[in-house]
Amino acid sequence: MSRVVSVKDIKIGGANPLVLIAGPCVIEGEFSALRHAKKIKAIAERLDIPYIYKSSYDKANRTSLDSYRGPGLKKGIKILKRVKEEVGVPILSDVHCREELGLATKVLDVIQIPALLSRQTDFIIAVAKTKKVVNIKKGQFLAPWDLKFAIDKVVSVGNKSIIVTERGTSFGYNNLVSDMRSLPILSRLGYPVIFDATHSIQLPGGLGKASGGEKRFVPVLARAAVAAGCDGLFLEVHEAPHRALCDGPNMIALKDLEELLIVAKEIHSIVNAKGI
Repeated sequence: MSRVVSVKDIKIGGANPLVLIAGPCVIEGEFSALRHAKKIKAIAERLDIPYIYKSSYDKANRTSLDSYRGPGLKKGIKILKRVKEEVGVPILSDVHCREELGLATKVLDVIQIPALLSRQTDFIIAVAKTKKVVNIKKGQFLAPWDLKFAIDKVVSVGNKSIIVTERGTSFGYNNLVSDMRSLPILSRLGYPVIFDATHSIQLPGGLGKASGGEKRFVPVLARAAVAAGCDGLFLEVHEAPHRALCDGPNMIALKDLEELLIVAKEIHSIVNAKGI
């Protein structure tokens, strides 16, 4: 069994409840961020599911130079700070360079290492030295057992507050595939495992200047991942995905979130009860 990692009052891993990490792909404004955080928190509270809010202040890895990236570090962190204080939820966001850490660590409870940076040694060590909880997203180009080396980099500076996230593996051009075998393999590395069901159905660069997605498969993969024993779900959620400024094709609609979580929670309770 993996170690238990705490994010504020939320315990992730072991026999603890399934955790939800959710929010829009990128911050689209203060009002939007607050509205989404409050609505998702209300759903999570109804279902008694621990909830961590996620949204990016800057998406530095967009397909095209013309793609919307977000409000940027200073404005974005200010918005996330207000969400944290007003909504009362822990905050996760991705950081893309060491220079951002000074400001980001003042607000973020979990620092996410983007999948495309999961082999960048100096950056990973700099994130680890903040002593914050580190969420390592497994690169689309990595085998699950290869994530051990990223974990070792974090542990090398004494930080064992680590969670790891599966988000699919490159499968030919403009496509990803999710191998559920990776979840128990990742779990054996000793840390809680999260499954990113929305990025796992992404079609990178599938729309030419942007990524596409097959969101109809999000519930299928989410259910499968919980049955395979993951400790939490990472879901990008938007009240109107077709109008989202980033990753709309792979985000699920807010109206569909509760139904998905009800089923996922039931599956998780069965897995825990059976000790699978």
